[in-house]
Amino acid sequence: MTFRPLPARAPAVLLRGTKTLQQLFGEAQRLARLQQLLESQLQPAARMHCQVASWRHGCLLLIVTDGQWATHLRYQQKRLLRQLQTCKEFAGLERILIKVQPATPAPQSRRAQPRLTDSAAQTLRSTAAGIADPRLRAALERLASHTEPAARDD
Repeated sequence: MTFRPLPARAPAVLLRGTKTLQQLFGEAQRLARLQQLLESQLQPAARMHCQVASWRHGCLLLIVTDGQWATHLRYQQKRLLRQLQTCKEFAGLERILIKVQPATPAPQSRRAQPRLTDSAAQTLRSTAAGIADPRLRAALERLASHTEPAARDD
């Protein structure tokens, strides 16, 4: 039994056909627009540290990268609230909540591959020599090639 992936469909077709995706896409666009409006009211230095998380029931939730920027925004909260209330998208805005969530570190480029000892590699090679199936034999030989570099005596 082989796996046969479904044929790829254009993003526009997916968005028209799936109501859940339509709602998700609409919410993402709405948050992007709110982020633009927020950034227009923030100082340039604060823009990269503040992200709109949600806007529901008169409450705007902002995620800030560290406590310093959270404190800075809390001092300016009343001014920011008044300025955002002038935008039609923020009609009904009653309060701003600021939460601190440190930025996630960049993912590691690649994990170091585990290495085999020489004896383990030799065992894999001898096992591969006795296997009739060429694909299995090749797989065992590939595994055996992941050996630790030989220790040098200097």
